[in-house]
Amino acid sequence: MARFRPTIGALSVFIVILVVLLLQAHRHQAGQQLTAHNPVLAFDLGGVARDANDRGSSSDEQRDLDMLDLSLDKIRRVYYKPVDESLVITGERNGLLAYLKAKHVVAQLPAVTVDPQAPSSQVNEQANQLLSNALHRYGNQVGYNYLTFSAIAGALNALNDPYTVFLSPRDKTSLSEFIQGGDFGGIGIYIGRDAKTKDINVIQPIDGTPAARAGLKRGDIIVSVNGKTAHGLDLDVVMNMIRGRAGSTVNLVVRRSRTDVRSYAIERQKIEVPSMTSRMLPGNIGYIQLFDFGERSTQEVTDSLNSLLKSGARGFILDLRNNGGGLLDAAVNISSKFIADGPIVSRIDREGHVETDDANQDAIPPHPLAVLVNQYSASASEITAGAIQDSKIGVLIGTKTFGKGVVQTIYDLPGGSAIKVTTQRYVTPNGRDINKKGIEPNIVVPMDYRNTGVAGKDVQLKAAVRYVKSQIALNPNAI
Repeated sequence: MARFRPTIGALSVFIVILVVLLLQAHRHQAGQQLTAHNPVLAFDLGGVARDANDRGSSSDEQRDLDMLDLSLDKIRRVYYKPVDESLVITGERNGLLAYLKAKHVVAQLPAVTVDPQAPSSQVNEQANQLLSNALHRYGNQVGYNYLTFSAIAGALNALNDPYTVFLSPRDKTSLSEFIQGGDFGGIGIYIGRDAKTKDINVIQPIDGTPAARAGLKRGDIIVSVNGKTAHGLDLDVVMNMIRGRAGSTVNLVVRRSRTDVRSYAIERQKIEVPSMTSRMLPGNIGYIQLFDFGERSTQEVTDSLNSLLKSGARGFILDLRNNGGGLLDAAVNISSKFIADGPIVSRIDREGHVETDDANQDAIPPHPLAVLVNQYSASASEITAGAIQDSKIGVLIGTKTFGKGVVQTIYDLPGGSAIKVTTQRYVTPNGRDINKKGIEPNIVVPMDYRNTGVAGKDVQLKAAVRYVKSQIALNPNAI
């Protein structure tokens, strides 16, 4: 069932696995490509382009203008809220000026005013004139593609939506690798960006990876990467600074406490990480920890459930803590393993059209179920958590989730780049809009995220075990 509607990832405190990439990413499904019209709720990253002087003909400029036109037309038609044309063109200009300033160019670009009644063709013409002006004046100096990328990125940034972004060819490749899998040169850590302090935190080193062997720990704050300060940078930028060719070295400075600052030189390697892990806990409680919702996650969860049931599992814990999301289809499919029938999630566009994804009718028999969540459980995680909570098939335990209730779609542009546009918002089966609100668990158990999985300190897992055991005790003869 390959509808392949990616959902998410996301966050201003993103969870990203520096595989080094985004979340965990070793999924590979033969023959599938990340192409236009693939909905995601995903990530924004940093950019690359061809050489600034690789400018062959007027057709190159036309391609740049076509990229801008396609981007404006797409957000005009599919963005989940009405679009203010004047803000978008102002954003284009601001994006160009910001890039030129970063390149230490004192630039002059014409001011833009947009008639609210102007047809879209006229607005596009104004946008083209602005970009063309910048290309002719500064393209040879700072890079033609970078100017085009900056113009489109600026236009999208004007929407004030952190999930609607421009994806350079490298960005798109990174997102495709996240969704579909591959080999990645990295160090093997989850990182997050604190929305308040703007610090880049180590959420968790992955066992057996260079990061874990080097001694990085949960809660470490990344101060710099290869000498460049990380504080205040977008998470995607830091991510791309850390990732690189396997066998090369990345130099990190991290702060463990106010007085404990450490330097690490870590050799990157190709890292493959499964999307989940499972085991049987005492009391015949099947435990499944899902790191993200990827193309292989549904099959991996299905196999684990079948194996645990065969081994005598009488209840289950689904651990979605620190899971930043993934594919919408995976969220629906995994939710369906626990929810026998009824809606899983409904998506609503700006016209109010509703698309509802129902359970797949392939659920396991009912068993006591606890779902662990925290502030880093986002998007696809929240789809599954919300559906399970609304269906009352299980309870949520932990702390309030992140609160990302919007869906993005990827649209290809010429030259291998793309735009990722928020096209829908989603609600839980009971109609709850959780965007920027999160989901409150049924049983609140505060805990420092750094204690996730730490023996003797993971009080949320202990609470989940107690709950499932209590439910098993209520019906000791149940299967």
